[in-house]
Amino acid sequence: MTNVDLARLLGRLAALSELAEDNPFRVRAYRRAARTVLELEEQIADLLERGVDLTELPGIGKDIARKLATMVESGRLPDLDALAETVPIGLIEVTEVQGVGPKRARTLWQALGVRDLTELQRAAERGAVAELDGFGAASQAKILAGIEAHRRHARRLRLGDADAVVRPLLERLRALPGVQRAEAAGSYRRRRETVGDLDLLVVAEDGRAVGEALAAMTGVEEVLGSGDTRTSVRLQGGLQVDLRVVPPESFGAAWMYFTGSKDHNVALRQAAVGRGWRLNEYGLYEGGGRRLAGADEREVFAALELDWIPPELREHRGEIEAAREHRLPALVAVDDIRGDLHMHSTWSDGKNSVREMMEACERRGYAYMALTDHSQALRMTGGLDAEKLARQFEELDAITAERPGITLLRGLEVDILKEGELDLDDAWLARLDIVLVSVHSLFDLDRDRQTERVVRAVSHPEVNVLAHPTGRLLGERDGYDLDLDAVFDACLANGVAVEINAAPERLDLNDVHVLAARHRGLIVSIGTDAHRVRQLDSMRFGVEQARRAWLPAEAVLNTRPLDEVRRFLAKGG
Repeated sequence: MTNVDLARLLGRLAALSELAEDNPFRVRAYRRAARTVLELEEQIADLLERGVDLTELPGIGKDIARKLATMVESGRLPDLDALAETVPIGLIEVTEVQGVGPKRARTLWQALGVRDLTELQRAAERGAVAELDGFGAASQAKILAGIEAHRRHARRLRLGDADAVVRPLLERLRALPGVQRAEAAGSYRRRRETVGDLDLLVVAEDGRAVGEALAAMTGVEEVLGSGDTRTSVRLQGGLQVDLRVVPPESFGAAWMYFTGSKDHNVALRQAAVGRGWRLNEYGLYEGGGRRLAGADEREVFAALELDWIPPELREHRGEIEAAREHRLPALVAVDDIRGDLHMHSTWSDGKNSVREMMEACERRGYAYMALTDHSQALRMTGGLDAEKLARQFEELDAITAERPGITLLRGLEVDILKEGELDLDDAWLARLDIVLVSVHSLFDLDRDRQTERVVRAVSHPEVNVLAHPTGRLLGERDGYDLDLDAVFDACLANGVAVEINAAPERLDLNDVHVLAARHRGLIVSIGTDAHRVRQLDSMRFGVEQARRAWLPAEAVLNTRPLDEVRRFLAKGG
């Protein structure tokens, strides 16, 4: 089983245990272990094969280590199976609906017999939910809206989660006898923020053998079809994988075709037809049938007199015309990033100390970093008030004296309060090197009030960056209702950058919004919002989002040298 599979089962065990009112410390231990497993670079199965003691991993005790070994060996989690006999497993999905949660799900189960999402919808539609103590008509309406949103998102896997499935899967395929090449295509290759299914292309001597090997892999729940050139399976997490075996002379054309997008492919085929040619997944052909190209993507583009188009741009947004006229931008790359401008430490809700975050940024070759712990309004995070901020500054004085290799920008992620006020007094705001502002509460304000709130906040003269501007959580929560045009205008007028929050559960702003921000002339900051060292690696997801929005390096604040960043933060350009 992949780490994603293992983390998913541990997460389900935690959810069912909470619904069963199990020991809360045990529930938290399961969730902590699931996060550890999901963030590992190496597969648990490979660690076990090498004889690594899993209890050496953070948050993994002997009991959970045994559970992981059992899951890897059998593909099952017996404790979860046993618990599912007493608590309906469908309640897990009920807890994921915005406005429900474990306690309310248990009440719905015990009072109305709700066992899954369908039964919850029926109960709400007949008005039964509104009649329960602690719910009411407003909660019932919110739950119905939450069900609709959940179903809209549930069938798609976040890109970060897809990465954790795809990379080990490709490694296994590439290791099979006779496999010459194996690559991912589809929306995954285009680096869309969520993935509905997965297209894999393989060049191999025996296509049927590769398909049979895929079907036999641990973690495959169902084989949907298998043959000489195509095999489709559904993994235990629900992701459908379509494997196609293609000849080497057609690989480039097939990779283009199955990467998409559909509209991009249509436009490419029209470009070929305009020359009297034919383009499909087998190659590019003259009218008489002679193959012009097909083994390599670049030769197909070149034959059509187009520059090679990066996969992230293949969304039919003018990329073909730009490729024909040699106007494609040199897209920002991870190597262009000189620092991370959004991260947290143990001073608020981070899991690593300031020193550990600095060392990790140094290892990544960064010239600078911004420490931006939460402000006091987020009490659950241990946010900083003026007194705590003063104590943090004392520690930062000592640490920065020890580490001349990287510049620490002293910042804070300041909450935007109900009327757009900031959660820190002006005197302290002025002492900070960088001020991020964000919304963490009152998501249900109407569009006008929410917009006025954010516009007022970014208009404060000390504000530098609007962080995770829409507040969305992929697969969990839509963004709040906001007039982004008005917000972007206010940011531009006040010298405020907008953030691409690179955390894979957010990727906020989305690519369309980033395009709109860029067209207005706004500067974009890519920040990981890291709460632990490992999450600093999420920078690549933010960069990919920026690439999908056609951003060159110069459009991104943290690709600039430190002196230019300081000038921007000082509102000097």
